[in-house]
Amino acid sequence: MTDNAAIHTEALTKHYGDVKALVDLDLDIRPGEVFGFLGPNGAGKTTMIRTILDEIRPTSGSASILGMDTHLQSVEIREHIGYVPGDLAMYPNLTGRDTLTYFANLRGGVDWSFVDTLAERLGADLTKKVGDLSSGNRQKVGLIQAFMNRPKVLVMDEPSSGLDPLVQREFQTMMREVAADGRTVFLSSHTLSEVQRVADRVGIIRQGHLIAVEGVSELRSKAIRTVNLFFDEPVDGAVFGGLPGVREVSVENHHVTLSFDGQMETLLKVVTEQYSLLDITTQEADLEEIFLTYYEEVRA
Repeated sequence: MTDNAAIHTEALTKHYGDVKALVDLDLDIRPGEVFGFLGPNGAGKTTMIRTILDEIRPTSGSASILGMDTHLQSVEIREHIGYVPGDLAMYPNLTGRDTLTYFANLRGGVDWSFVDTLAERLGADLTKKVGDLSSGNRQKVGLIQAFMNRPKVLVMDEPSSGLDPLVQREFQTMMREVAADGRTVFLSSHTLSEVQRVADRVGIIRQGHLIAVEGVSELRSKAIRTVNLFFDEPVDGAVFGGLPGVREVSVENHHVTLSFDGQMETLLKVVTEQYSLLDITTQEADLEEIFLTYYEEVRA
């Protein structure tokens, strides 16, 4: 996997004195995927990003982007990446277009018709000075500069900050287009609903440790879901309490509600052997509930 990884880290570690911000991070992110990186403030997300971009040096371990060492080949790597930092800062007296011209010149030029298309899709006004823009409109300029050179790898730290819901939806479409083109998006975000909609896989980090890397669909299949069962007769809740995966049981006459993280096939087999099932509904856990479940398991 290492040779083909868009981003690869090996035992990547960063200490700030006695603070272990990142501990033995092993991660492979594939070409053509949107990878969501989740964790609360202080978990190590931004430290990881700044380390792989060679803004800070690791205490130990190594990282590569597109097969290139992130320290030894950091200048070459910058030709192939787009980056939106979490603390986006731009020159306040330049207009949006001036700002993009500055970045375009650093990159040796861009396709300005593509830049205009991005601006139109995000509803960005490039004629105003950056200092006169709202935080959300400044963020649009930051997104355009990251996408405008069609990078092979996009690295974004909390990129949806300040964006209204319609713009967020368009931005999510843009990320999926990048992945469909065989390029890679690394998305560090607190917006779990957004990650759930766009990511192929997610990594969950806590206190510098990577505690899970899973496909979003696999995470959701393992998660506790709510199952409602409707019968044509009163049922005994004790029948359900001992079944594998059943966490909680609530019975109200002909209606049973379960908190369940087991195999549906097993549940249905037992249920239909004893009762006549009229209807069943399930409510999938969202990524926020899954995320909290992982944190609870780690604390336990």
